[in-house]
Amino acid sequence: MPAALPLPDLPRESAGPLLVGFSGGLDSTVLLHRLATDPAIRALGLRALHVHHGLQPAADAWAGHCLAFAASLDVPCEVRRVAPLRDAGTGLEAAAREARYAALAGAMEPGGLLATAHHLDDQAETFLLRALRASGPEGLGAMRPLRRFGGGWHWRPLLGLPRGTLEDYARAHGLHWVDDPSNAVADADRNFLRLEVLPLLQRRWPHAATALARSARLSAEADALLQEDEEALLRLHAGEAGHTLPADLLASLPPARRARLLRLWIRTLALPPLPARGVERIEHALLAARPDAEARFAWSGARVLRWRELLHAGLERAPLPDDWQAAWDGRAPLDLPDGGRLWLADGAGQPAQAGFDAPLQVRARRGGERIRLPGRSHSHALKHLLQDRGVPPWRRAHLPLLFDAAGTLLAAADIALSGTLEHWLGERGLSLRWLAPGAPR
Repeated sequence: MPAALPLPDLPRESAGPLLVGFSGGLDSTVLLHRLATDPAIRALGLRALHVHHGLQPAADAWAGHCLAFAASLDVPCEVRRVAPLRDAGTGLEAAAREARYAALAGAMEPGGLLATAHHLDDQAETFLLRALRASGPEGLGAMRPLRRFGGGWHWRPLLGLPRGTLEDYARAHGLHWVDDPSNAVADADRNFLRLEVLPLLQRRWPHAATALARSARLSAEADALLQEDEEALLRLHAGEAGHTLPADLLASLPPARRARLLRLWIRTLALPPLPARGVERIEHALLAARPDAEARFAWSGARVLRWRELLHAGLERAPLPDDWQAAWDGRAPLDLPDGGRLWLADGAGQPAQAGFDAPLQVRARRGGERIRLPGRSHSHALKHLLQDRGVPPWRRAHLPLLFDAAGTLLAAADIALSGTLEHWLGERGLSLRWLAPGAPR
């Protein structure tokens, strides 16, 4: 029985403090104990987080056990309570996992490392699950030893070790852990594979778990090679901070390559993963649509839209309310109800200290507005002006309009300024700035 447990070197990508996801079960108990014996890891900063889901009668007792065990190792431990969304439509198991990882991400320090205790048997189960869902190399690559997560990295140092090795280590060191009774019920897909399928496979092929985990690693390697090319395509062709892709580029790619690029694009934007038939829906509803059709595909609070020759991806966002309006003197940034922001900037691009001579009225578009541009003797319909300037229809619904006391339109965000406002700003060395909802601040 091993008194020591081999671990890979700490990832070079992160030199920050290390946070252990600590459920109190066998796997995470072994991981926390092993890491706590490493002086170099302690020097970086080691702490644990137990996520309290409140789904089992013994949940409070488990939290107490985790606090006591971590204290015996002189490792700081925090308990965070979460409330998984039972009606999220993805099932309670998935909702609990989402809540757990949100709590873990929120507890990480910038540039830090999250360590979880996934092992070789977990990897084999994940590979089988992905295969049964008809995944390609990206999905069959299963869990990666290291991946970007939150503001840092997610590290799985036990991924090459079978569960039996962890059991041997725990017994050799006299460790005690909690057992979740839900793990003994084969209702969930992963539990069914663990309790029914893998034992049956191992009766015939004793090294089945090792072979499946190796297939996952080979798939991940193949996926990484393909992803290098796709990342290069995104760097070359993605516009508007990565939120747009040319429709003709996607249409020119072979179907398999197009599918991978679309999934990578969505993943890069941190949007919810495309559903099973999401790529097919984008191909048929958007790429095959007329450029002026304003076709769209939405899922899980995200959407991809086609306008002219571009596909635009982002989160669904409610427009400015039709009846919303506010008085604004320009002396402080104005936060808009849709999550956008409006402000006056000085020559260095910073919020200015000056304000308007009299407060302006800010409100949403209601239709029929006209604006007189600099150097023009007549006004233009705002609708036509926005079309000419290539403002997509969904963005027009977020534009804050500025009016003077007489009801004259002075600006549509920072996209169209009247001659009067442009002159006033120019005299003072100021500019009007608008941050669309969802854009980084």
